[in-house]
Amino acid sequence: MVTNQQLYLAIGIPLIFNAGLVGLLLALMSAKFKAMEDRFDGIDQRFDDMKDLWRAELHRVEEVLDARLKHLEER
Repeated sequence: MVTNQQLYLAIGIPLIFNAGLVGLLLALMSAKFKAMEDRFDGIDQRFDDMKDLWRAELHRVEEVLDARLKHLEER
C-alpha cells in the first residue's frame, strides 16, 4: 500500500518540476521579448533620424525654390 508521504511525493515532485520549467520558460520568453523591444527601439530611432533628415532636406529645397521665385519676381 502507498503511504501518504509517498503519495505526496509522487504528486508534488512533478508539480514542482513543471512549475520550475514554466518559470524558466517565462524568464526566457521575457528575455527574448526584451531583446526584440530593444531592436524595435533602435529601428524607431533610425526612423526618427531619417524623418529629421528629410525635414532638413525639404527645408533646404523650400529655400532654394523661394530664392528662385523671388529672383523671377524681380525680373
